[in-house]
Amino acid sequence: QVHMVESGGGLVQAGGSLRLSCTALGSIFSIDVMGWYRQAPGKQRDMVAAITSGGSTKYADSVKGRFTISRENAKNTVYLQMNSLKPEDTAVYYCNTSGTYYNGPYYLADFRSWGQGTQVTVSS
Repeated sequence: QVHMVESGGGLVQAGGSLRLSCTALGSIFSIDVMGWYRQAPGKQRDMVAAITSGGSTKYADSVKGRFTISRENAKNTVYLQMNSLKPEDTAVYYCNTSGTYYNGPYYLADFRSWGQGTQVTVSS
């Protein structure tokens, strides 16, 4: 199986910056899309940014120009650099990854895994 370990997050004033990291651990064969989602209290979980194995990126309109997603394929790690943070960015941020892993010595299986979530709080 594959599990995700997140780091980063915390409390920052409006206009400040934070960087989130997330590493996929396990018997990984390949990783396709890596992404970040967020969920504010009482709201649904929404996609923030995603990046393919080839480096193509997609962003939610609300974070375009402020957030940057990147990845290090050799480390199975995805990052989210968040600049010009706003109070409305306050949420629990989750990483999400899909790909294939070694399910025994001769088989591959698909996986999709979530990180444990990390709190980002932006004060006004």
